[in-house]
Amino acid sequence: MRKLPCMCGKLTLLLENKSKFVSLKLFVPILALLLLLSTFAQAQSSRVPAEPTAKLVKPYPNPATSYITFDLQKNYQKGLSIVVYNFPGRKMFESKNVEEKTTVNLTDFTRGVYIYQLLDQNGRITDTGKFQVAK
Repeated sequence: MRKLPCMCGKLTLLLENKSKFVSLKLFVPILALLLLLSTFAQAQSSRVPAEPTAKLVKPYPNPATSYITFDLQKNYQKGLSIVVYNFPGRKMFESKNVEEKTTVNLTDFTRGVYIYQLLDQNGRITDTGKFQVAK
């Protein structure tokens, strides 16, 4: 008959370590939550621009009813264009070689939100924004 080795010492060691694992199981969800929150916070902070860009165009009055004036704030240069789109994306107005203050008549515009883009001489967008027409 074969004699089985005594497992009493190993069993006692296993039971002692099991109580440590049970207490560790309580902290694992908390640690996982902290790790998830720190990762989420880093991802959010990486989306923030390094420095805010200054707006080149100030539309007023906003909301507008019968007209809107686009005031080019700083670094005005000749050869700029303004294009206005309605919210679905249809071009509503375009003006090339705009002055420092350009006024747009809104009689053909319906109530809603409109997007404007300021383009340089090469057609690149230098500024964009939105305004509201309230009739």
